[in-house]
Amino acid sequence: MNTSSPRATEREFDSVHFRQALSQFATGVTVITTRLADGSFRGLTASSFNSVSLDPPLVLWSLGTGANSLPIFSGNSHYVINVLSADQAHLAKLFSTRMEDPWDTAEYELSRTGQPILKGCTAWFECHNRSRYPEGDHVIFVGEVEHCEFAGNEPLVFHGGKFRDLLK
Repeated sequence: MNTSSPRATEREFDSVHFRQALSQFATGVTVITTRLADGSFRGLTASSFNSVSLDPPLVLWSLGTGANSLPIFSGNSHYVINVLSADQAHLAKLFSTRMEDPWDTAEYELSRTGQPILKGCTAWFECHNRSRYPEGDHVIFVGEVEHCEFAGNEPLVFHGGKFRDLLK
């Protein structure tokens, strides 16, 4: 099976226009968490999350190649994808900046492999770090889900550059 194709024709739009077009797709919001070798935690906000396969259970997310946490997530064996609930926009903001330590205020418990699971999420997926694929200015992470749980809460939604409420 051929997995690559010749390059696309020259595009007639810039990255600002592309970003604006992408913002029209409503997406859920996640915080990806992991434990470092020294026992501390790292987490980051990501909206690039999707299912890949039911058998085996695979999910994907992506991280920019310039992210300072790329070596951490590339090298760790496990991570947790926390799907945020509608009332957790503060966590999405907290884990999207480098200004303060989010672990001082975020409530969490530990998974069976010692990864942090944020309390109150609508779902979470504990993943083995199965594979990584560099594409453009991001790396696509494919995780094999070893354990997952869900609460069925209303999810946090991001659309048009803003957090949204599904019921409004």
